[in-house]
Amino acid sequence: MTALGLIDRGAVETTIFAAAVLFVLGLDDVLLDLIAASVRRADAPVLTLAGVRHLRFAVLIPAWQEEQVIGAMLRATLARYDHPCYRLYVGCYPNDPATADAVRTVDDPRVRLVVGDQDGPTTKADCLNQLWQALTAEAAWRPDAVVLHDAEDMVHPLELRVAEQALRSAVLVQLPVLPLIDPARHWVTGHYADEFAETHARDLVARAALGAALPLAGVGCAIRHDALERLAGVTGLPFAADSLTEDYELGLRAASLGMAVRFVRQRDPGGGLIATRAYFPDTLTHAVRQKARWIGGIALAGWDRTGWGAPRAAERWMRWRDRRAPLAATAVATAYLAATLAAVGLLGHHWRGDSPPAAGHGLRALLAVNAVLLGWRLIARARLTAAAYGWREGLRALPRIAVANAVLILSAGRALRLHVAALRGAPPRWDKTAHRFPDLP
Repeated sequence: MTALGLIDRGAVETTIFAAAVLFVLGLDDVLLDLIAASVRRADAPVLTLAGVRHLRFAVLIPAWQEEQVIGAMLRATLARYDHPCYRLYVGCYPNDPATADAVRTVDDPRVRLVVGDQDGPTTKADCLNQLWQALTAEAAWRPDAVVLHDAEDMVHPLELRVAEQALRSAVLVQLPVLPLIDPARHWVTGHYADEFAETHARDLVARAALGAALPLAGVGCAIRHDALERLAGVTGLPFAADSLTEDYELGLRAASLGMAVRFVRQRDPGGGLIATRAYFPDTLTHAVRQKARWIGGIALAGWDRTGWGAPRAAERWMRWRDRRAPLAATAVATAYLAATLAAVGLLGHHWRGDSPPAAGHGLRALLAVNAVLLGWRLIARARLTAAAYGWREGLRALPRIAVANAVLILSAGRALRLHVAALRGAPPRWDKTAHRFPDLP
């Protein structure tokens, strides 16, 4: 077989593989879209709490090398929260004095600095466990619930009030996350907005409707204190210190114990979504590092750590969706390879003066169906992004899918390398990225 013949054959084989996998993934998305659309309701208004006893909240904020943002975040949180009963607990490391010093500049009795006994970075979950131990050791003040946030988060003023309502009928509550889009760097920051718009306006809505376990996002989530005590068990530590995605696992563990987990979308009186807002990584390198941690913790390590849950079709389906990222990355990378080979083959045949071999009827039909599924996916993503950020960002979501694909492919490769290293005994580490806090008026 000639070199051109090998290129033609490679183009066909890679196209068949990519098209078959993308067909399955596309149908998977369409089914979830239809389920979410069938149950989606208008976001509930904020309820009044007149005459109701306020819950006490402890907000846990793990921090490693966050001296650039933690001070601004704490001051903004103290100024924004519309609630009378809360404290902020910030976890730091002995070998990170800059972050601890930045916390000390916030002179407010509601702020507690907790410096652990081990140099960092360990894992985010380990830092949370240090905060939990400090909280439980404080006998004079026991919270009713714990809220999780990161050092770069901008909280909504009514967050604790909404959590207060929801925790009367559930033990874990997740509020939406809305990534902030930097206009100067909207390609990378914007693709986070597109994906979270899907996750927190479609995926979690459908999961709740199906009765599947709801994972937590790690920020904007509230957990009753007694539930964390139960999750802590005999070890006394509620967060899995050896996990890269302790938030995801916490929601699944709670559901396996029969605890009620709720995803709550509510609007403030001005119509704004009550959600956590934050800048996500704005460079390709940092986005890959962050998403590699998510893929590694959920899609790779998750097979062993959380299994497949209850033997219900809906639960197994959601676990499959959680873990499909490596397969999706492989299919997308293969599709790009197939397109490249087809283009090279077309040029070769043009130079030789003949025509490339025609694709079979079955493959052409599959490609046509995939084109329809791609169009559906693009429209669905643009619509959800537009609903959260306006029609201009909805239109920008269409070309940004190429950025999302690039991040997915590179992240899956990095996640696989880190997972292999972990299997060989490498300890999990807090592979964090640089953060920034919004400039507030």
